[in-house]
Amino acid sequence: MRSDEPSLARLMAMAQQGDRTAYRTLLIECGNWLKRYFGRRVAPNHLDDLVQETLLALHHKLATYDPNRAFLPWLAAIARYRWVDHLRRIYRAEETELEEELIGASDEPAIAARISLERLFAQLPSAQAQAIELVKIEGLSVAEASRTCGQSESLIKVNIHRGLKKLTAMIEKA
Repeated sequence: MRSDEPSLARLMAMAQQGDRTAYRTLLIECGNWLKRYFGRRVAPNHLDDLVQETLLALHHKLATYDPNRAFLPWLAAIARYRWVDHLRRIYRAEETELEEELIGASDEPAIAARISLERLFAQLPSAQAQAIELVKIEGLSVAEASRTCGQSESLIKVNIHRGLKKLTAMIEKA
């Protein structure tokens, strides 16, 4: 059996009239079509559940299909709505997980990291510490850092290089 429009439309019309064999064949063929449809849209671990949800929706909407209209666009519309519902569920779940993470999050690790960083910077020449702070931590460009602290762009680059080299050596010793 091929999952083409005329065959599926004929199976659907027969299923609406109570033909169990046609209905079973329709579900198998629609399941195969839906696996290809969703295969490019969802993670593999969600594929079977989404196909089953869509087949269940097709079952519930069996009476709403008009045999005078094309079947595949009707099936694709159901599939698209199931897919959108699936995406909403996933994003809500991720949003809830994120909120729970934020509620339990503490600023202590960030504060401790900043204190450790400032202790390391204290052991560097101030020009090197300032260049690293502006470019690597605050995210300024070399040109912006140059204008901010009055060092030339090439000096900013040299100070960053030398400062990071010293920081690496200090950390490796520890």
